[in-house]
This record gives sequence, C-alpha cells and structure tokens, in this order.
Amino acid sequence: MRRREFITLVSGAAASWPLAARAQQPAMPVIGYLQSTSPGPFARLVAAFRQGLRDNAYIEGQNVVIEYRWAEGKYNQLPELAADLVSRNVNVIVTTSGMAGALAAKAATSTIPIIFAAGGDLIKAGLVSSLNRPGGNITGVNLFTVTLEAKKLDLAVKLIPKATNIAFLLNPNNPAQEGKAIEMKQAAHTLDRQLSIFNASTESEVDAAFTALIHAGVDLLIVSADPFFDENEREHLVALSARYSVPAIYGQREYVAAGGLISYGTSLPEAQRQAGIYTARILKGDKPGDLPIMQPTKFELTINLKTAKALGLDIPPGVLAIADEVIE
Repeated sequence: MRRREFITLVSGAAASWPLAARAQQPAMPVIGYLQSTSPGPFARLVAAFRQGLRDNAYIEGQNVVIEYRWAEGKYNQLPELAADLVSRNVNVIVTTSGMAGALAAKAATSTIPIIFAAGGDLIKAGLVSSLNRPGGNITGVNLFTVTLEAKKLDLAVKLIPKATNIAFLLNPNNPAQEGKAIEMKQAAHTLDRQLSIFNASTESEVDAAFTALIHAGVDLLIVSADPFFDENEREHLVALSARYSVPAIYGQREYVAAGGLISYGTSLPEAQRQAGIYTARILKGDKPGDLPIMQPTKFELTINLKTAKALGLDIPPGVLAIADEVIE
C-alpha cells in the first residue's frame, strides 16, 4: 500500500470515529412535564423544579430532555396532553399544578412513573393507596391545600374579628375544590361565620364573582389555592381587591408582593424542588410506588402593611408576631 493511500484510509476512519461514538451513546432520558397553567406565569416554578434535578446531577439539555405540555388553564385538555406524553414513551411524567393534572396522568398510564404535587385528600381521590407506600407507578408531594384553607379562615377571623360575612372564591374546574368547600363550610360553622362560595374559572368569571360578592356585602375574601388563580390571575385578583377595597387572603407570598393583603400557604417553589428531587431518583432507578408522599415542611405567612393601611386595617399584634415576612 502506498503511503498516500494509507494516510487517506486512516484519515477517513478517524473522521468516522466521532459519529460512531455518538451512535453508541445511550439516548438521554425524557421527562414529560404536564401542567394545567401557562408557561409564562409558571416560569419561576419550572426553575425550582430544574433546581431539584440539578441538585441531583440532571441538567436539562445536557443529560436529560424535558417535553413540556401546557393546558393554559383549560383543565379539560389535560387528558389529551397526558395521552400525548404517553404516546411519546417518556421516562417519567411530572405534573405539579394540582389534582387535575395528577388524575389525568394516572388515567393515561399505569406503567410510566408519575410525580405529582397536589392538595386535597389524595387517598379519597384515588390517586394513591397510602401516603407511606403509594403503590403502583405514582408518588409526589402533598400540598395540604384543603387543610390550609381552613387555616386561612382562622387567620381571617383574627385579622378582622368583626367580619361575619366571608367569601370563598373557588375554581370549579379543579377536582380538589369540592373537598375544600366542605372543609371551609365546617370551619365557618365552628367559628360562627357566614360563608358564601363564589366560582370562577376564567378572567371574565373572576370579574363577575367580584361584582357578586360586593353586591352580597362580604367583609373579607379568601382566595382558594389553585394554579389558575395563583399563576394566571394573581395580578388581576390583587387589582380587583384594591379597586373594591376588599380585604383578601391568598395562598402564596407572590400575591402580597404584588400588593395583596396577606397570604398563607405551602411554599410552591420548595414543593417544585422536591418534585425535581423525586424525579431524579426515579431516573436513577427508584420505583415510585416505594417512595412515600413527601410532606411540605415550609409554610409561609406574609403580610403587606402598606395594603393594610390603605384598607384602614390594623393588623393585630398576635398575627404580626407569627408572620414569616412583613412587607412595609
């Protein structure tokens, strides 16, 4: 063989080595990320989920792929979006914006692992068989939203002791809301308060609900923890509360930072980070049914004193003393 021919042969073989090496590399795992809300408002929570992955050596685009599916507040689209992720044979489905997404994912597959973050009675809803050993292909984070709604009512009474007519705003499209309504009615009865329930699942229905509650002469509003309210309607709800001078209690700190009066609830970024941690464990081989439902360890009470002053309210010292953050 001539020297020139030998060099050409070796050069040609060397050029093909990287391609062959790439062909032999295993495909990156794919996470199906199913959400009931919209990508823009949910961005901060996606970042928290990615942080949970990153803390466990998974970085999007480097060694894991995330396929995003957004229902844009249209809960009836969740089953179709979940089925699409199943058809793409993703390695795990993550749905962290409430009960509706979790139930849609569970209905779509009994084999692909599912990680959720949701409130409500997880066992009664048929989501898991046990909190310690969920069983099957599903596990996740319990947000305790139903229990926390009653705590909001207790705070409302402490905030405005003379408030007797209290409004509770629900999203009827969220399957967890029935349990919340029952819990709140019981809590209102115990506290000897009148509770009026208003429903809204669109921006126009939120406007209509405020018109109705003002007409009903409510003293205070409690906004249910819901992905549609918390991510899509947050600014709108705060603006309406200010316009009509309605004291309102929300589920997340971001409402208060935007000018809302007071909030109490589970730290959603922390719950998302926990979901990211569990997702990483699944990708490393753990079985979801063996992983206990994680319980939130961080609850946040935030108060906006500027808003309280604008509403002519004096926050009781006992409420201020237990606040995690006071915005002045």
